Amino acid sequence: MSVTTDRLRGLIETTEGELPPLTVELVRDLEIPDHMAIAEVAELTGLSAHTLRYYERIGLVEVPRDAAGRRLYDREAVGRVVFITRLRDSDMPIAAIARYVELVKQGPSTEPERLALLEAHRDDILNRLHDLQAALAVVDYKITTYGGACGS
Repeated sequence: MSVTTDRLRGLIETTEGELPPLTVELVRDLEIPDHMAIAEVAELTGLSAHTLRYYERIGLVEVPRDAAGRRLYDREAVGRVVFITRLRDSDMPIAAIARYVELVKQGPSTEPERLALLEAHRDDILNRLHDLQAALAVVDYKITTYGGACGS
């Protein structure tokens, strides 16, 4: 597990009351300046500048601009990009992410709907993990059949 994953799990298990904002926690260990250009964010996240502009265009992330019109990603925007990336890594469709972001913008009254959306996505992830574990067992079996060894 990564340091961020371990820290997030630790916060979930030990924090009483309200958790700190996720976008802050996702970038806590990153040494990033207060403002970053799109190329820097692309390099940091592994996303293309095209993808970052797309996320902005469809409203997933808001990025302020300088006087010359260049994007200046602050820590909050970078955290949002990392959050979106994690959702995409777990196969959440862009439409579902857009719905989630829209609900966030509507305010606290939408928290039950956000919770339901994320719980459904978590169930999907757990089902895929179960399927992957079954596939891994089959591959491990065949490797052992051929005299190989499978580490844990």
